[in-house]
Amino acid sequence: MTCLTRRAALQAAAAAAAIAGTTPEALAQAAAAPPPSAAALAERPLFGATLRTLPNGLRVAHVEQRRAPVVAHYAYVAAGGGEDPPGLSGIAHYLEHMLFKGSSRVASGEFSRRVAREGGNDNAFTSRDVTGYFQHVEASRLDLVAMMEADRFASALIPAAEMESERQVILEERAQRTGSSPRALFFEEFAAAMWGRQHWHGRPIIGWEEEIRAIRHEDLMAFFRARYAPGNAVLVVAGAVDGPAFWDEITEHWGAVPAGPAVPRDRAPPPREIPIPRLVKNDPRLRGEATFIRSWQAPTLTAGETRHADPLEVLRHLLGGGQGSRLHRALVEGGLALAVGASYDGDTASWGDFDIAVTPRREVPPERVEQAAMAEVKRLLDEGGPTEAEVARSIRQLSAGALLALDGLGAAPRMIGGALAVGLPIEAVEFWPRRIRAVTRDQVAAAAVTVLGQAPSASGWLLPEGVQAPAEVRV
Repeated sequence: MTCLTRRAALQAAAAAAAIAGTTPEALAQAAAAPPPSAAALAERPLFGATLRTLPNGLRVAHVEQRRAPVVAHYAYVAAGGGEDPPGLSGIAHYLEHMLFKGSSRVASGEFSRRVAREGGNDNAFTSRDVTGYFQHVEASRLDLVAMMEADRFASALIPAAEMESERQVILEERAQRTGSSPRALFFEEFAAAMWGRQHWHGRPIIGWEEEIRAIRHEDLMAFFRARYAPGNAVLVVAGAVDGPAFWDEITEHWGAVPAGPAVPRDRAPPPREIPIPRLVKNDPRLRGEATFIRSWQAPTLTAGETRHADPLEVLRHLLGGGQGSRLHRALVEGGLALAVGASYDGDTASWGDFDIAVTPRREVPPERVEQAAMAEVKRLLDEGGPTEAEVARSIRQLSAGALLALDGLGAAPRMIGGALAVGLPIEAVEFWPRRIRAVTRDQVAAAAVTVLGQAPSASGWLLPEGVQAPAEVRV
């Protein structure tokens, strides 16, 4: 009996998507056949989406998935917290809340009630790059949610009479998520210290409290009229609906939204000098462990030296991507930290950051933790980059992880919609495993030098009251 490894199971899951709906005999033959190679899987599109642009400028992607009789309907506006005007941080998020206050064909609060009555669920979110609205419903209810969402984009009421009550909801959300959490406050202050309090990357997505209070009704209306246009939006629908029927329904509702152009993102470049390169905060409410962070300005697929974006994804994984990574071996297995991690996202609009974060053990002095973490970064640079084996391992794990996206109904809309909304082609998602497999050790080494060795950076400590921060360690 052949041993079924985790990797083989992932390959089989990917293969199953291609044979769904066939006969039991065909399924049995596919199960008996050897799984396709990782290289073969990397050559396939992850989702096989169909992309069209309606006459009004709306880009629409359709992913047919037949594993359950449901659909996921995601509408994205190519404007998030990064597009908030100066002095009005949080306006994109505020507007997201107000778009549940009714439109020409749907009363205030009725949108979510209708979806719930149909057994579905809906919500919305604001990131730095996009504002998104989504619904998961039974497949035959696509017509309903498409009608309501298109109507919301075309004729949202945004009633002034409901603005103050919603402002209080947002302020309470900020108080609960940020104000009550020492770590959330620290990370908010750290972003402002590194990028600048009024830089688009340094402002909190939910907004500074005083600026949330300053947003007026006319500000919301101006943002809505400028940004909520078909040419500045993306619609992605995944699920059990045939192509012809899908395009008929989407064209009927979304094609009726008045045309409007794409709106260029006017984002400032990174500051040449970090405003506050070292941030130390002692919080008396902190009862748990301290936090150490270092962050470097980093290029992405849309800004700076874009050739480094994919190698930085691999670098992030091998440096701080869980067990087996360099930082995990040195700090967690070395008994200095409870947790470590590295983060980087190349699929963003404009510049990004490459971060490492450490949660030390309580009994370990902060200076030992910072020295050990930065020693790993320095060792990586001094050795001329990672080894071939490290790069190969990270690529294998990253590629295998991409296959998990095939199982979630909302994965295709989130990944495709997010990429299209920041200006990336759909191939950036469909063939992401192939791109990652093409990354070489030398490319990872070059990206490490460019970012970890040369880019402006900031560091910070969040510590309990009375604990002194160590001297800064730089590579």
